[in-house]
Amino acid sequence: MRTSKNKGLLIPAFAAAVVMLSPTAAYAGPDDQGQVTEEGVVTEQQHGETEGHLPAKQENVELVGRADIVGAEEGRVADVAAFGNFAYLTVRDPEGCSDAGVAIMDISNPAAPRQVGFIEATEGSFPGEGAQVLDVKTKSFRGQILLFNNELCRTADGTVGQGGMTMWDVTNPAAPVLLAANVGDATADGEANLALNSTHSVLGWTDGPKAYAVLVDNDETADVDIMDISDPRNPVLISETDLNDFDVLQEENTPLGGNSFLHDVEVQKIKGVMTMVASYWDGGWTLLNVNDPANPVYLRDFDYSAKDTLTGLSRSEGNAHQAEFSPDGRSIVGTDEDFSPFRLTFTSAAGDAEAAQGSNTPQLDAGTSLSGTPVFLGPACQGPLPAATGGATIAVVERGGCTFTTKAGNVDAAGGYTGVVLVNNACTGIVTPFVKGALPFVSVDRTTGFAIFGDAFDVATCEAGTPGTFTLGDTGAPVSAAAVFDGWGYTRLVDTATMTEIGAYAIDEALDPDFASGFGDLSVHEVAVDPKKKGLAYLSYYSGGLRVIEYGPNGIQEVGAFIAEGGNNFWGVEYHLLPQGNGQGKAKAGPAKNELILASDRDSGLWIFRYTGGK
Repeated sequence: MRTSKNKGLLIPAFAAAVVMLSPTAAYAGPDDQGQVTEEGVVTEQQHGETEGHLPAKQENVELVGRADIVGAEEGRVADVAAFGNFAYLTVRDPEGCSDAGVAIMDISNPAAPRQVGFIEATEGSFPGEGAQVLDVKTKSFRGQILLFNNELCRTADGTVGQGGMTMWDVTNPAAPVLLAANVGDATADGEANLALNSTHSVLGWTDGPKAYAVLVDNDETADVDIMDISDPRNPVLISETDLNDFDVLQEENTPLGGNSFLHDVEVQKIKGVMTMVASYWDGGWTLLNVNDPANPVYLRDFDYSAKDTLTGLSRSEGNAHQAEFSPDGRSIVGTDEDFSPFRLTFTSAAGDAEAAQGSNTPQLDAGTSLSGTPVFLGPACQGPLPAATGGATIAVVERGGCTFTTKAGNVDAAGGYTGVVLVNNACTGIVTPFVKGALPFVSVDRTTGFAIFGDAFDVATCEAGTPGTFTLGDTGAPVSAAAVFDGWGYTRLVDTATMTEIGAYAIDEALDPDFASGFGDLSVHEVAVDPKKKGLAYLSYYSGGLRVIEYGPNGIQEVGAFIAEGGNNFWGVEYHLLPQGNGQGKAKAGPAKNELILASDRDSGLWIFRYTGGK
């Protein structure tokens, strides 16, 4: 079995006066050191909560039907999958940790879909991205399997559940049968975990008489976990791979943040080869030969340009989030998710450095900045902390030991501070914290953290575990943080033979600073490539609605759009072909009526569309 080579070395806290903290891997994944997900690292500022929306819009898209999910609060609906006459929508509950699961929708009459069931998630976990229904014909099982991921949350009594993935037999959607709950990897960098590793997404595929699933492992650098699910009641973990072993994160012109980890996957047979595309965040898109899933073979990967394609800023944003192959496998349509329309410059006595902002805290934008005298408060996990004295004072805290929200709350409770600067406790990289707080929350790398207090930094010394020389209460020369507009996440078209970019596309508002706030989240999220119509794909664009694009040698252009009155907040999107015999047939003119686009709105539920344009 392939395992991580521990490229991200583990290190202690850097203040001698502070109790040494639990070490962390040097990459930034979706969780903060095993903390439950709602308090974790959100390198993509994933699934933001900005209020507002764009005006209604409809072009070459027909709204066929829609249905809300019973009892689902705003912001909790996640992905969508479908098979036959039924759609399956995942429902998150990272905060309440009590009402998560999968809603089952009868879509046999797409004009009037209706919820007919709900599969509850296991206690202390919730599904999100990557839900899928897989048609399986193996020696041990024949029928349809619903697969979904399990991320971790904390119940009211303090219980944190198990990660991995869960599989249900939905051959009869009216009576689902559990096949296996919370199965996956239970080790992180060679050490046993108390719980199965938190899983961000899952994808299944079949190859002849065998069936497999790949899990996105949140807890270690060997994050491409593949299981043999040919016998879904007894799945077996057969490989773990760290794509950083293949240097997928480019050394020159490294994208902003420089975080390289798995976020999503797709598998398709191309010229006889079962080919996986792994969306590896700032590491770009990577192709693997998975003819033998127990031994994945690296093929090639995508490098971002020195300057961002659509903004011209240096460095590129990165953030390879999700992708699908074209039907012929000659290209991939990939989405770069980015929920922060501003990039930060952090200035200390050592000069300028890159930084990131927390998710649910006052945001620095083109009209605001943060400046003051830095004071080191250690991990800031235990209050009360000393209050700020004198003029503008910024609390400098270290990652680790507790959640980011706990740190932010303790600093705010101390009083007098104008903001918080988080120093990564890994030797390299910047994390984007998922944090709730009343003060601006800025994140910097360890090099910058040392520079704030005039300490020299060396990666080799850091990897050896050597702490800094400064202690609690130490101050540094004044520092500041300022923001520059750099747009929202967008879509790229990539040639799979060369892994070079053919073109890129964003909605107009995503590149306009006038839409940086107040109009919802204007980042692309997911893509669904049409398997029937060459060069056509559908995008879930959060507050940007549903978008239809044509792609080809000349790049990408928009050919359809839908935003409802009052706005939308689309997370998932899927092409779906209803079975024949549903009374859908062919329209006398226009599209095939049984060809549908399914979209999941975070704030409501299932929306069903048809594309009515060309092709």
